[in-house]
Amino acid sequence: MEKNAKIYVAGHRGMVGSAIYRKLVKEGYTQLIIRTSSELDLRNQQDVADFFAAEKPEFVFLAAAKVGGIIANNTYRADFLYENLCIQNNVIHEAYKTGVTKLMFLGSSCIYPKLAPQPLKEDYLLTGLLEETNEPYAIAKIAGIKMCEAYRAQYNCNFISVMPTNLYGYNDNYHPQNSHVLPALIRKFHEAKVNGTAEVNIWGSGSPMREFLFADDLAEACYFLMQNYNEAGFLNIGTGVDLSIKDLALLIKRVIGFAGELTFDSSKPDGTPRKLMDVAKLHALGWKHKIELEEGIKLAYLDFLAKHI
Repeated sequence: MEKNAKIYVAGHRGMVGSAIYRKLVKEGYTQLIIRTSSELDLRNQQDVADFFAAEKPEFVFLAAAKVGGIIANNTYRADFLYENLCIQNNVIHEAYKTGVTKLMFLGSSCIYPKLAPQPLKEDYLLTGLLEETNEPYAIAKIAGIKMCEAYRAQYNCNFISVMPTNLYGYNDNYHPQNSHVLPALIRKFHEAKVNGTAEVNIWGSGSPMREFLFADDLAEACYFLMQNYNEAGFLNIGTGVDLSIKDLALLIKRVIGFAGELTFDSSKPDGTPRKLMDVAKLHALGWKHKIELEEGIKLAYLDFLAKHI
């Protein structure tokens, strides 16, 4: 990508898109194209067609999506399926029609079967049943991967897909019901510390294993792959290291300085027992994450304090 290339970052105000946008600014790109959701509704086919025809971006980072945690995914099942399919279909198809040089589609680790062997290799896609609570979102993301592969096969489009592990970082969502586990715990422990609460209750048993990648590390990986990866198969992006939800809670508790106790509500769903990415292909290409979990949680907590308190 030349420094004056026209680059469209879809979803630039979200955690992932904003990290990619910051990375491109830092690297000196001068023609970044962005639109808020109020300026451009990616669910609207005609609006997206008009936008691509007018702007003609050369490169596209497709980071726009309807996202949320277990409750949101399970409650708004139709919305998660319909809206994500609309966004993907419109952007990928118009990228093809207007001759975009290269597009990167960002998916999610939830595409893998619930009980797939660990760590999760790219080859395990579609080898078993999905986790029920976020099945609609996962199906949408799988469709996005297959769409990129189909446009590559039929039209020779250089459309690539990457599957990030669980993400956290700047501009995360800290909503009490609709956030993911790590930002939800940051908020819970902060509020408990401020209010002098004796204990913090954690959803589920605490036993599920999860892997976490700081969003700015993901942006570094996306930038690297946009310039160095042009293959049909999608790539995992992660750290290759996981920990239990209980250990995550203890780490966040320590970072925030909460002095009370932890309890676990086993009546709440755990989700997938383990979700560790196999990142051997990514490492073989020459990229590895830099921000370790404790450092990343400290950075995320400072961002939470700056924007939500």
